[in-house]
Amino acid sequence: MKKMNLKTFFTALLLTVGLVTSAQTVTGIVTSDDGPLPGATVVVKGTSNGVSTDFDGNFSINAPADAILEVSFVGFSTQDVPVNGQDNLTITLATDNELDEVIVTGYGSQKKKEITSAVTVVGEEDFNKGTINSATELLQGKVAGLSIYNRGGNPNSQATIRLRGISSIGSNVQPLVVIDGIIGGSLQNLDPNDIESINVLKDGSAGSIYGTRGSSGVILVTTKKGKNQKTTFNYNGQLATSSAFETVNVLTADEFRAAGGTDLGSDTDWINEVIRNSVTQIHNFSATGGHHETTYRISANLRDVDGILTNSGFDQFNARANFSSKAFNEKLKIDFNSSFTRRNQQNGFAEALRYAVLYNPTAPVLGVDSPFPFNSDQFGGYFESLGLFDSFNPVAIANLNQNNGNLIEFNYGLNLNYSFSDTFSLNLNIAQQESKYSNKIYYPTTSHFRGNATSPIRKGRAEFYENKNRFKLAELYGTYDNTFGVVDLTFTGGYSFQQFNFEDFSLGLGDFPNDDINFADAIENSQDLNTNQPITANSNVSPDERIIAFFGRLNLTIDDAIFLNASIRREGSSKLGKDNRYAILPAIGVGIDLNHYLELNNVELLKIRLGYGTTGSLPSQNGLDLDGRIVTENSPTGGFSTQLVRAANPDLKWESKGEINFGVEFNTNRFAATLDLYSRDIDDFVLLRTIESSDEGVTQQYQNAGNINTKGIELALNYDFVKKDAITYNAGIVLSSYNTVLKEYVTPREVRSNLGSPGQNDTPLIRVFTGEPVGQIWGPVYDSVDASGNPVFKDLNGDGVLKTDSGNALDDDVDFAVLGNGIPDLELGWTNQLSFGKWSVNAFFRAAFGHSLVNTFRAFYEPRLSSQSSYNYVTSELAVPGLTTARFSSLYVEKADFFKLDNLTVNYAINTDKWKSIDGLDLSLNGQNLFVITGYTGLDPEPSLSDGNDVLSPGIDRRTNYFASRTFTFGVNLKF
Repeated sequence: MKKMNLKTFFTALLLTVGLVTSAQTVTGIVTSDDGPLPGATVVVKGTSNGVSTDFDGNFSINAPADAILEVSFVGFSTQDVPVNGQDNLTITLATDNELDEVIVTGYGSQKKKEITSAVTVVGEEDFNKGTINSATELLQGKVAGLSIYNRGGNPNSQATIRLRGISSIGSNVQPLVVIDGIIGGSLQNLDPNDIESINVLKDGSAGSIYGTRGSSGVILVTTKKGKNQKTTFNYNGQLATSSAFETVNVLTADEFRAAGGTDLGSDTDWINEVIRNSVTQIHNFSATGGHHETTYRISANLRDVDGILTNSGFDQFNARANFSSKAFNEKLKIDFNSSFTRRNQQNGFAEALRYAVLYNPTAPVLGVDSPFPFNSDQFGGYFESLGLFDSFNPVAIANLNQNNGNLIEFNYGLNLNYSFSDTFSLNLNIAQQESKYSNKIYYPTTSHFRGNATSPIRKGRAEFYENKNRFKLAELYGTYDNTFGVVDLTFTGGYSFQQFNFEDFSLGLGDFPNDDINFADAIENSQDLNTNQPITANSNVSPDERIIAFFGRLNLTIDDAIFLNASIRREGSSKLGKDNRYAILPAIGVGIDLNHYLELNNVELLKIRLGYGTTGSLPSQNGLDLDGRIVTENSPTGGFSTQLVRAANPDLKWESKGEINFGVEFNTNRFAATLDLYSRDIDDFVLLRTIESSDEGVTQQYQNAGNINTKGIELALNYDFVKKDAITYNAGIVLSSYNTVLKEYVTPREVRSNLGSPGQNDTPLIRVFTGEPVGQIWGPVYDSVDASGNPVFKDLNGDGVLKTDSGNALDDDVDFAVLGNGIPDLELGWTNQLSFGKWSVNAFFRAAFGHSLVNTFRAFYEPRLSSQSSYNYVTSELAVPGLTTARFSSLYVEKADFFKLDNLTVNYAINTDKWKSIDGLDLSLNGQNLFVITGYTGLDPEPSLSDGNDVLSPGIDRRTNYFASRTFTFGVNLKF
């Protein structure tokens, strides 16, 4: 395959070198009603001879006297211009009607004005700028209802993505990703520089055509394609530096001594010892071109990213190739794309950040500086506070131990589209994706943190993990498109086959002889292999997980103003009970352009639309409908047997979702507004329930139960404030708000998500009550501190009896209150784009209001406990003098509203007219996370939408979070 790609590339390159012998030089300018169009494409029609206009719209091209120039520019109608022997041309392009813009939807496309569901399109010009290491970062804050948060910005963690709130309990909650029509694509295998546009299908009527995998919304990604022009090259380079934007406020060494802390004689800022000013380099190369009916784009992307935590970051190589061609008199269109990613990552240890907050600030970094005799060699040269609970030198954690991962992903997709006639075409999609991730963690014999350095035996630990994922796709669908008078009809029907395979294994062992080498690469020296010490080992493999579906969709446009879209999908899955493997998922949407009949002045569109769609969701695991067994050892005999622990349920069925969406769209020449109101019900979660003892004597079984309802509103506004030749200014704002209520659940009342160790393992933070909103933070209300340093709580029910123990959290007379909610009431994104001359400025602000966070650092380490004299204290403006007992209450629940300048980019286009070999050169400076306005005293005020995988427990700011950073980026974009 590589040989074929190179041959195609160099053949196209050679063909563009020779010019037609009888050509003349034609110069000119391409303009619009608003002025020159830089970057417009001018091609001698029928050839690969083409150029792009410069910043002032000028071009020069060799063309025969009788040639036709094909002139195109994004957002404008393509125009054919005869040369007719002229040597100078002025070409004015007409603006495309934005409402006639074709939008990619499920298994096809529609004109923008004909869409009856909630769909948002984000083009390359609207993407977030700067150091973007993940495709999800391009969209953050750009789509109403799409919440994307990567709290702290760990470069090796994936962002939390929610579309219109909670979409499932216990199943997948991330939107489906479709890349160039291939479902199930991996955003990790897609470099942000290769993306042309992203469409987000938000409501049930839009996502229903994708079935169960579209139940959490759908993100359609279109990558950059080749062009029928001479080969052009593009280099995009970025150099960035990042530093910690916010850290936890703790006592200095002097303040710690004054507070009565144990003095070890040093002065150490542990946080600064484990963080750094990091540097990131990004290099993107691409070649774009074509000849006759074949076009191509090939790209290579290199990323070297350092995290602000010592020994964290990754380096990544990504390559992508897109080829398109036509055959059989242009009846057959062939699209092929392939992508490869290799990523080596240092995951580091976020625990180093946590221990940097609480470690004694008077302790030395190195053992040689200990105030008392200390065997530093035993601990790799580092000092350790021995004999204390949960106390480890954070610098030793970061430097001695290793946590490295390797990811390799490869995919390809082939789409064949054959047009049998002007009205009927057939599509075949074939795709495959393979992913392999391996992780190796090594704690040397000198590591006090998990390396057991204080033990006379079993020192050192090595842990290995590897997983493999494989996905296969085959789809065949036909499209019939015809016009009958004032009725435009499009019908699409087809078949989809999807197969998933997963396998993984893990291994853990230790007791290595010394620290002379990295024994993770020589595990045969583990003494665990020769003794009875436990070795941990685990492996899993999935059966062939299959989804088979038949689907159909009907699109009707009547009088160019009345729109009807209906779809139905019958889908079956091997994951469900044999009696419930298939489901029928219908959807319908209607819309009308009222302005077509009202003919309002200066109004281009006034459309109302209503849609309803049903989807389902599958459990994340296989075999939940079957008996569950475990292997047990028979101690007297030494043999093994299996034991039934879970009853089968052949009636286990789909989790179902129904959503209704009402929308209004309004467009003028300068102003656009979209309003969406929706209500979504999710039923029959797949949950493990306690049952009455079955015939086999087990009391657990997976069943369908529960209902959750989400109601929300979304608003998007965009206005061209200034639209002149010399200057333009556009601003857009997106707003979203939703409320989720748990209608039914397996347990009507429960508390969950305990605060944790030390000392508060049995302190739940979240209450889940049926009939009430999800995300309630629950606990006693702080009132004062008594003479003994204990917190005094309020008697909320006024009965004269304080009932504030966590064990009474569900009692009717408990003195607990809802202390806040982890889900925001309102999320906002505000984009500003200004251009003048060769300068352009893009400023993007983001905000969230109404959510709260449990500040766990304060809850554990702010009270001045007498038993904590060897640990540092957190200090904040909310600290209560004299409080010497750590106990959770409203004191540690903070409103976390924020407004931030998320992204600011200044770009300058250098005039390259005098440089014949250079078509364009742009320089840019970008700042990310430049300022944040918030009252939250913790690390990061952004919402925490789940506690691990628990979507019913938002609002907890755990101590394992990465520190947020501020980044400055210098960028160069070169076209030649």
